[in-house]
Amino acid sequence: MGVTVGGDARIAALEKVVPSTHGVDERIDWSEVGTIWGTRFPADYIAFMEVYGAGQISDAVGILLPVPRTDAYADGTGLRQETENARGTWKMLGGRAALDVAPDSILAWGVTSGADIYCWLTTDDDPDRWPVFVCGRHTDPPFQIHPFGMAEFLRRLLTDDEFQEETISVVLPADRSFVNWREQQRRWEAGLDPATGEPWA
Repeated sequence: MGVTVGGDARIAALEKVVPSTHGVDERIDWSEVGTIWGTRFPADYIAFMEVYGAGQISDAVGILLPVPRTDAYADGTGLRQETENARGTWKMLGGRAALDVAPDSILAWGVTSGADIYCWLTTDDDPDRWPVFVCGRHTDPPFQIHPFGMAEFLRRLLTDDEFQEETISVVLPADRSFVNWREQQRRWEAGLDPATGEPWA
């Protein structure tokens, strides 16, 4: 399954909020991903990987690769480690008594600098109907389900102050930015701030 770059309306709406200037097409083999995870992924996530790729939004929200890659992650796990962390947190904070979902339906796609984990609940045969599940560190409530996809969640997170207060445990900077992990590495190796590309203050 593939999505024409820039062809997803939800990603186009997100680009109006956070430029994709420093994005990189990850050129992911989605058939391989399907074999690894045993499922297709949402179209907006696929389009995000083609337009932005994995990396950091405003140096606060990390978007994860769906496949292991040792040069992008120290442990080479992609989103698998954060998925395990989210399922473990759900269990530790009450499990079904706190939120009645099947733990194996929790699948992470992002993590914040405040240790929030953003996931899908893979409760529908159609990945484009998966809601976003917030496993928050200091959010109120700590577990939240939002009835829209990743791209719309990010757009609201970056444009709606009230939504932001409810769904992230850190304060986002006013300037919206995205930096792909490759550009972050290039900046680091050049002795620059990976988030801004400027010399360290």
